[in-house]
Amino acid sequence: MLATKPYNRARAVEYAQKWALSRNPLFADFTGRGGNCTNFISQAVLAGSCTMNYTRDFGWYYISLEDRAPAWSGVEYFYDFMTGAPDFASQNGGVGPYAREVPREEAELGDVIQYANRAGDWYHTVMISGFDGDEILVCAQSDNALDRPLSSYTNAVEKRFLHIEGVRFEVNDDLCFERLLAGEV
Repeated sequence: MLATKPYNRARAVEYAQKWALSRNPLFADFTGRGGNCTNFISQAVLAGSCTMNYTRDFGWYYISLEDRAPAWSGVEYFYDFMTGAPDFASQNGGVGPYAREVPREEAELGDVIQYANRAGDWYHTVMISGFDGDEILVCAQSDNALDRPLSSYTNAVEKRFLHIEGVRFEVNDDLCFERLLAGEV
């Protein structure tokens, strides 16, 4: 049975701020292999959700460099998993964090922003780490940014804001019945 819990925005941001300028040794570093941005943001979202989806190909998980879902480190795949794009729809209704694309005004601390270039290719993922008046501050890797103003990303022609709505997780209540029936605690 699936249950839902809130996404812990404070923990996600704390993680992003701690590791924005260095690398957590628990995870592979994709610098020089297409970039480390989405890998880093997945780590921060994991810090705020503590739940992975281990479905091969269409899930969102990291075990090692050789054993991870495409959504863990790929910009487009991350978006598809979090928002439940067609191939990922069954997984977005399953275990793990989930999001929806929102206008900038609805973006909150711990939400994710992705950038597209002039060719329309989505190439970068960052996390909202704060606000300075109307300015959004972000943390990122690949370009190692700690509380960088969003407006300073001048190469980003288009931006999409992903509001993390919550986290689904598996609850196993079968043991409850068995224990009650046996008269055990």
